[in-house]
Amino acid sequence: MREGVKGLFAAGLAEFGEARSGAEAINLIRDSEWDIAILDISLAGRSGLDVLKEIRQLRPKLPVLMLSMHAEDQYAMRAFKAGASGYISKASSRDELRQAVLKVIKGGRYISPSMAERMVFDISSSDKPPHEQLSDRELEVLCLIASGRTVGEIATSLSLSDKTISTYRRRILDKMHLSTNAELTHYAIRNHLVE
Repeated sequence: MREGVKGLFAAGLAEFGEARSGAEAINLIRDSEWDIAILDISLAGRSGLDVLKEIRQLRPKLPVLMLSMHAEDQYAMRAFKAGASGYISKASSRDELRQAVLKVIKGGRYISPSMAERMVFDISSSDKPPHEQLSDRELEVLCLIASGRTVGEIATSLSLSDKTISTYRRRILDKMHLSTNAELTHYAIRNHLVE
């Protein structure tokens, strides 16, 4: 994916840094000046939203474009609230990704036309789905549970303890008035939180 993003821009005219984890990304941001950061929501060890918040503290004016496999309607608003300059799906065309990068570098904000339409609808609607009340981490855990991951697998991927994941699971069930993982999974599929 990183090679594809770099391929959108003329070789030799741009300098790139690459990170495989949230910690590597923070080190790159801390050690060098960049025109833009393109950040995935799903990173090894940490949520991209957590990394975004830390980037905002280190470099408040650095534009950050979130690039994710997750549907816009699930994470875009959270990303913007955390300080993102734009949000684009990995399923987007190369041209759309290039346009998003150029717009964000110039100081603009990028969101797809379909997401903009949904945001307008959400503003005018008072009916918010139950998952909207979850924290970023709770939503992430919900999606991982609904994807069939075990508590141990989730704990390992998020660098947390099994007990912490179980606590998140209990909070999610309570907030959403559900009882089982099967109900969580059904809800997540019905609301397009997982594929």
